Amino acid sequence: MNLVPPRLRALAVTVVVTGTVLATPGAAHAAAPTGRYVALGDSYTSAPLVPDQVDLNCARSDRNYPSLVARAIGSAALVDVSCGGATTGDILNPGAGNLGLAVPAQIAAVTAATALVTIGIGGNDIGFSGIVSACAQDGVGNPSGTPCKDRYTAGGSDQLQARIAATAPKIAAVIQAVRAKAPNAQVVVVGYPAIVPDSGYGCWPTVPFAFGDVPYLRGVTKSLNSMLARTAAANGARYADAYTPSIGHDVCRGKSVRWVEGSVPENPAAPFHPNADGERGMADAVTARL
Repeated sequence: MNLVPPRLRALAVTVVVTGTVLATPGAAHAAAPTGRYVALGDSYTSAPLVPDQVDLNCARSDRNYPSLVARAIGSAALVDVSCGGATTGDILNPGAGNLGLAVPAQIAAVTAATALVTIGIGGNDIGFSGIVSACAQDGVGNPSGTPCKDRYTAGGSDQLQARIAATAPKIAAVIQAVRAKAPNAQVVVVGYPAIVPDSGYGCWPTVPFAFGDVPYLRGVTKSLNSMLARTAAANGARYADAYTPSIGHDVCRGKSVRWVEGSVPENPAAPFHPNADGERGMADAVTARL
């Protein structure tokens, strides 16, 4: 699983959020802001290894979903500060990128003149790259049982659900900081696309999660995105559901169908990250909410 540096392996997971309604694509652009657009986020936003990479320190592609959204809505003023490995802390505070070079706080790019802000964050706050590595190691030699679930629910409490709950106020703080700097901007919190299949037990050994752990990981991803949707609504932001349109495009699908690559990518992308088609699907989900 250690195919790329830890900050590039930051895995974010997703969910179907009951009650989330997407506008039809034909109506998506009617009220879309075309002024200054600031994109904040982690590696699912920056799109590591998707060509062409325009910022190696942050593993950012010029075909990530912010770039595609900007083109779709006719915004010529995209400021994309997404960075692989980012957490909510990196949005609010300076940090470092994948090459160890300094990265300003992403929030610094948001100004009073900003018309649109997208926020794709949260997966790294719950430590999902480590979770995926651990669960793959647990299942690589034995597809039976639920070794990953057993690891994270030992003692009778679910550590991952607790991490998701602890991340909610951090997401709220990011939205509030954006609102304070750009009170007139549309703010969209972006969910994550499906990684494991939306039903069934996965595709071991191609993706080496034990059969019983796939439903567990699916449930974790659903809880994460449900939290993102609730927190967005509670803080006056919109939520873009990237999971629903990605059903049937998970890591177990063929090379030409999948939106998210597996542990050994067949399309240009980091392991367990969206490829170019996945970024396009996420862009469509965002434009549908504008």
